[in-house]
Amino acid sequence: MSTQSFDPNNAQNLVEIEKQFAVKAVEHAQTYWNLLEKVPPRALKLTKLDDEIYEHTMSAFPEFNEENHVHLVKLDEDWLKSNIGKKKWREFCQVYEKKVKDYNFGSLIRTDARQEYGETNTIFVTRIQFYAIEIARNRLGLNDGAHEIAKADAEKERLKKEKAAKKHGTS
Repeated sequence: MSTQSFDPNNAQNLVEIEKQFAVKAVEHAQTYWNLLEKVPPRALKLTKLDDEIYEHTMSAFPEFNEENHVHLVKLDEDWLKSNIGKKKWREFCQVYEKKVKDYNFGSLIRTDARQEYGETNTIFVTRIQFYAIEIARNRLGLNDGAHEIAKADAEKERLKKEKAAKKHGTS
């Protein structure tokens, strides 16, 4: 399909295109979880604009500064989808249209920073929303628990493979 003749305003929801976007979103989530396993979140840099995105996020969304950052720890999907939430995020996202590659691509984000990705802990957001929220979570230490969960998961997986290798006589 040629992108030159593609008009997104008149596009149908083609199943194959939706599947491709879903695959990309899952791959992005897996990559991020692997990063959380290997790098302490406070040291993790997601973009060249992390400082700008963080400062903008915390000023544009003062609710993220309230009560131990409760609104960053546990995202309120209803608020994100509300008219007020959509308006604030739309204004925020537009700032990065020419600054962040694929700023409006879909990404999966954990609704609760204390848990890993899962069916009941994942929602779909734009890439810049993902960056804004995860950069803030990382800087504020809200992903430190996820880092420990990811490390423990990786260790369990390593031990499982080691056990299977010994069982089959290879190591």
